[in-house]
Order: sequence, then structure tokens, then C-alpha cells
Amino acid sequence: MARTGAEGDAFDVIVVGAGAAGMMCAAVAGGRGRRVLLVEHYTVVGEKIRISGGGRCNFTNTQASASNYLSQNPDFCRGALARYTPRDFIALVDRHGIAHHEKKLGQRFCDDSSLDIVEMLKTECRDAGVQWAMPCSVHRVTRSPRGFSLATSHGDADAASLVIATGGLTVPKIGATPFGYRIAEQFGLAVVPPRPALVPLAFAPDALARYGDLSGVSIDAGVACGAGRFRENLLFTHRGLSGPAILQASSYWDGRTPLSIDVLPDLDAPAWLASRASSGARLPNVLAERLPKRFAQQWCDAHAVAEPLRVLGPSRLRDIGERLNRWDVLPSGTLGYNKAEVTAGGVDTRGLSSRTMGAVSVPGLYFVGEVVDVTGWLGGYNFQWAWSSAHAAGEAA
Repeated sequence: MARTGAEGDAFDVIVVGAGAAGMMCAAVAGGRGRRVLLVEHYTVVGEKIRISGGGRCNFTNTQASASNYLSQNPDFCRGALARYTPRDFIALVDRHGIAHHEKKLGQRFCDDSSLDIVEMLKTECRDAGVQWAMPCSVHRVTRSPRGFSLATSHGDADAASLVIATGGLTVPKIGATPFGYRIAEQFGLAVVPPRPALVPLAFAPDALARYGDLSGVSIDAGVACGAGRFRENLLFTHRGLSGPAILQASSYWDGRTPLSIDVLPDLDAPAWLASRASSGARLPNVLAERLPKRFAQQWCDAHAVAEPLRVLGPSRLRDIGERLNRWDVLPSGTLGYNKAEVTAGGVDTRGLSSRTMGAVSVPGLYFVGEVVDVTGWLGGYNFQWAWSSAHAAGEAA
């Protein structure tokens, strides 16, 4: 990749951050004939793309709509998602001859490697004449007569438009920083406090002592938290809970309210136990018909239930059944940004144009992707937000 940055270079658009949203935005802007500089402080481009989806990149979800995203301004993402859809991105993937498949629930993955998506975006940038500065640190951003002036480790550069595509705080070891939030605040934009999302949750000490040795056990569960309701696998770990159902619910967790976990989501558990009320079998053995034996035993131990069903009585059985359909678990916290898929919160969308992703009060300044307060569900939704928001800014900047 070319390196630029001779002092005083002038561009139409500077994009800071060469991840999914940054490369997409640079390619779109360059394709319009704009002179674009793409600045990346890390030594490797598109690392979050590379490590995503088990190395095969869940690059979009065909079911993506505004209902799959969290934001303090929930309708904000609607326009960008409608103007650049999953179908549009899949068409781009197809044009580059990248084989892909649908795994489940609209999730699209590369057949071979996530690096195919990285190479596609690099090719799009190259074909659009995008210039690169990498690795290149941005020391200072100021207003200039042309728009914006950046002092970088490669020298100074000016542009009429500045796009911030620096992502959130997830996975610091591959270069995540709060740079985007600092730029927003510098120019007077509000920032919704960031927090880890799509992240495993930690057990409190008493629960960890009870369930910690179940690490590796997985159950099909319904997990509810706030407005989030998810039915997928739940995985016990040596520190707490993970798996798709927990990751999804974590984005809705406020740090104070227990999760409600249905460990028998296909059953009316009180009715099922009532139908077995005359059984001489102990409850752990009955539950083991539907649940992993180790979990069934631990759950019964935690709830002090070991007797045969026939001696528990209707009221006790009903109470046990209700607890199985609603097992309340209060995590002690998340496992943090190192284990999170994305960052929730970010640049407050109430200060941005939903059509262009531009700051309403600062003409020429744009924010795209994860740095913005729009957080998708697990399953390709966050990549689609990166493509859609970047396309919107690339068409405007």
C-alpha cells in the first residue's frame, strides 16, 4: 500500500480508520472522483474483519432492519440501512467472486476466509484511487480554511471533509482506542457512554462456586433482559455465562437487573412436572431427561430440591416449574472489552444527519460504523451497519 503524508497534502476527504466502515467509505468517496486519504494507526488493516466469524466473517445478515439495533435514537439507522441493504453488499461480494453461504437466521459467511472481504475492500479502495497512510498516528485535528487539518506522524494533511471510522473500544490488542469519541467531544458532539456489548457475563462469587465447574456445558435456552428476548444456546464457562443467547442479552443488560433464563423453553415446566407428579424419580433425574445431567444436578442442588416428585406436592412442583421457566441470574459484570464483540454507546446520533452521517453542527465532519451509538445484534448486523453508514457518508463527503 502506498504511503503518503508529505507536509501540506490537500485532499477532498480524509478517512481516519481503515476497518470495515473506513475502507468502505473511502472506496465509495473515491469512486465519486474525490481525492481520498485513508489513515490507519495500526500495522494491519481490517483485523476485526479477519478474526470475525471464526475466520470466515459473518459479513451481513439478510434480515437486517432497524429492529435489530440498539440506540438512544432507535430510528436513526433506518434510512442508511434502507439505502444500502444487505442485498447491495452481497452483490458487491458476488462481483468479486467471493463464495459465501447462509449459515442460519440470515447470517452470511465466506466459504473460505474472512481475508477475502479484506482483500475485496482493499481492491475497491485501490480501484477508486484511495491513498493510504499506514501506520500513521493522528496527533491533532483542527479546523482549517479548507475544512480540517490533521497533524500526523506522516506530516500534515488538509481536507474539506473528515470521516471518523475509528470504531469502539473492543479488542484493544488490535488497536482499539477512544480516538473517535475524543474528536466528537472536541467538536461539541455528545457521546453516549461506551460499554462492552455482545459480551460474556461473569457469575457472582456464590453462583460461580455453584456452577463454575460446568464449564463447556451448553443448553438451549430463552434469555430475557429488558426489551431483549433471545432463544439460542447458552454456554457455561469457568467465569460465568456465554453463548449466543447470553451475548445477545448482554447488550440490553443494565448492570443491575437479573437475567431471566428459561432452561426449558419448549415446555410449560409447571404443567410438565404436574404430569409427572406421581413419579418416584428424583427431580435431578427427571430434569436430566431434558437437560444435561450435570446442570440438572447442580441446579437442583442450588435450589435445595432432591426429593422424588411424588413427595414434593402440587404447590412445590408448580414453584419449581416456574423457576425452571424463569431462572433469575444477576451477573457480577461483563468480561470487558477484550471479550466483547462490539462497543455499545458512542457518538450521539441526535447530533448527526441520518441521511449523510454528518455532524449537523460541524459541516464536513462525519462519523460511521461502531464509533456511532448504533449497536446491532449478533449475526452480521454490525457489519451491515458498517457498510450502510459508510456508504451514506461516502456518497456525501
